[in-house]
Amino acid sequence: MNTIIKQVRLIPLLLLGLLLSNVASAQQTLILKDALNYAIQNSANTRKAKLDIEGGRYKTEEIRAQALPTVTGNAGLTYNPIIGQLVVGPDLAFKMGRTWNSNAGVQLNQQLFNQQVFTGLKAARTSESYYNASAELTDEQIIEQVANNYYQVLVNRQQLNVIDTNIKNVKVVEKIIGNQYKNGLARKIDVDRIKVNLTNLETRREQTSNAIVQLENQLKFSMGMPVETVINLPKTELDHNPILPKFSDSVNVENRTEMKLLNIQKDLLTLQRKAYVAEYYPTLALSANYSYTGQSDKFDLFSNGQAFWYGASAVGLTLKVPIFNGFATRSRVRQADVDLKKATEDRRETRNALNLSYENAKIQLKNSVNTINSQRANVLLAQEIYNSTQNNYNNGLAALTDLLDTENALTEAQNSYTQALLNYKIAEIQLIKSNGNIKSLLQ
Repeated sequence: MNTIIKQVRLIPLLLLGLLLSNVASAQQTLILKDALNYAIQNSANTRKAKLDIEGGRYKTEEIRAQALPTVTGNAGLTYNPIIGQLVVGPDLAFKMGRTWNSNAGVQLNQQLFNQQVFTGLKAARTSESYYNASAELTDEQIIEQVANNYYQVLVNRQQLNVIDTNIKNVKVVEKIIGNQYKNGLARKIDVDRIKVNLTNLETRREQTSNAIVQLENQLKFSMGMPVETVINLPKTELDHNPILPKFSDSVNVENRTEMKLLNIQKDLLTLQRKAYVAEYYPTLALSANYSYTGQSDKFDLFSNGQAFWYGASAVGLTLKVPIFNGFATRSRVRQADVDLKKATEDRRETRNALNLSYENAKIQLKNSVNTINSQRANVLLAQEIYNSTQNNYNNGLAALTDLLDTENALTEAQNSYTQALLNYKIAEIQLIKSNGNIKSLLQ
């Protein structure tokens, strides 16, 4: 009996252990590399970009079909209640057909020379390259977005730790002032002021905590991860001692995916112009057909009646020579020339923008490293001042106002430091992207 009771008591413990195990397994510890690789596989934008590649292949097959022969089959059955006659004399006429007619046939058409079709095939193959480059750019944009969101979560968590430390310090002061007030050594206004300060900190903590949840949800959304998934980001991801990397004077932006995409776009516009010019060229097509026709005065076409069947076939060439279409082709060619000139301007502007991004990233990195170093020293100094002021206040050598001022100064210095860390990581991502190595973050 006692054994049974022990086993019954053990069941809830086993269930609790199983539940805790499931909760632990539901949490995912995400380092940046894992988050980025997850996003590349699951982001809606990357999935759609891959579908564009697949659709591009089908588009190429569709255009290729224009250069392949087309074969068409046909069949028909006709009833002629009144048959027309061919009159060849005053008293002589012949019926033109019979009451029932049936026919079946097949027709073949093949383009022998059509410059527009040939140019379209080249454009289709180039379009596949365009979709591949577009998917590459989508991946890079996803990596940049997820990395930025990732570091924003880390920085806000660090700010939450700062607030928790401040709350802990203020609660110590609150306890001291409360005891002093009970012993008549502090004023009621001092007690109220410290309560107000503590309330403000707790409110700020709640706001920061809610902001972290929102940022985590944004991170999961950008990754293509279900928002209800519980994630855990390690604290070691933020580098508190960044070293300024060596910069080159310039960067080769031609290797950037944005430029590759514009180059392919220019190739497509060039092929589009060639397709318009091809409208001036003649076209030559081969056609062939064969038909089998049956006629009868009765509906016995498909039996052993009096139906008469005969076959017919023809093979021909069709040559079309454009002569004049009201200068429509010339207008389309000139429009294509304008599009090519605009594409050249887009490439020039994009090249300048990419160089600007690189230069700005270098400047931001330098500023961030200097700010991190100065703010780190500033935090240490503010902490010393706060500790000294708190000690003086405890010994009655400093006013509460001085203590609160130094506490606010410490908080401001800590927030500036964490913001500098975020600015550095964002600038670092921009610099890596400017060098065309954004996918190195996946490794």
